[in-house]
Amino acid sequence: MSDTSLQDQIDDATLDFTLGDSQAAIQKLSALAATEPESFGIWHALTEIHFAEGDYDAALQAGERALALDPDDIHINTSLSRIWVERGDKDKAEHFGAQARMLGWKDELKSPPEKDDI
Repeated sequence: MSDTSLQDQIDDATLDFTLGDSQAAIQKLSALAATEPESFGIWHALTEIHFAEGDYDAALQAGERALALDPDDIHINTSLSRIWVERGDKDKAEHFGAQARMLGWKDELKSPPEKDDI
């Protein structure tokens, strides 16, 4: 399966969610995860959809899988922080929030400041 094809399938499932059919999105992404278990994009999408549906256990499970695949992703760290807030664990929420902030700062430091030509 090509990366473009996989991304198109993730996008298709995400569109289902956007149009209000969360179950179809979860089914499609779960089927993709079975065949492409190392795809960060699939696990991140599942994290967000489960979170939006209020299924924090499933969101946490998918989020932890995504984190294992890409621990330096700002978005999954932010997602995990939000999940832990909902689960009532302030320490874990703060940990992942801090991780996301540090990753954001690292990203900012990589980009040179723009010159003001005025």
